[in-house]
Amino acid sequence: MKITPNEIEEENVTDASPSSESEHENRNRRVVKMVYKALLRGGNGEKEKLAKVVGKELEWRYHGPPHCQHMMKMLTGESTQKSFKFRPRRMRSVNGDRLIVEGWEDVGEYWVHVWRLKDGIITQLREYFNTLLTVVSEDENKGRIWRSTPWARVQGSLPDLVLSI
Repeated sequence: MKITPNEIEEENVTDASPSSESEHENRNRRVVKMVYKALLRGGNGEKEKLAKVVGKELEWRYHGPPHCQHMMKMLTGESTQKSFKFRPRRMRSVNGDRLIVEGWEDVGEYWVHVWRLKDGIITQLREYFNTLLTVVSEDENKGRIWRSTPWARVQGSLPDLVLSI
């Protein structure tokens, strides 16, 4: 099933309600959506767009099979968009500066990205491939913020990690 960026299930989680906070979150959402669109389209013009929003000192962490490090290879130009297509299915804004994006294609191709942005620039990426993820708040009063939902797209068991933000 193909899905367009307009069909991404979006969830908002924020403690503040000022309009500047929602504008900040909306800008971050636009930046991250642009990354996925640029990767799907490919081409030199798209690479230039990516270069403008990905920080030069990008902090990246990965958990999953070594041969599935698709996003970093695409962001660095080591791989083309033809090697793997990221199609986001669910997106959630957390704490204003982070976006959790989840997607899948076929059985055995399940991923989660946790993006952190500062002033519209991507500064951090946590990439999880074929790994379940639970995101919890460092504020002990908030508890669990988000949980992977791979449903029946993955056969067998997967590692399950907890990310504290």
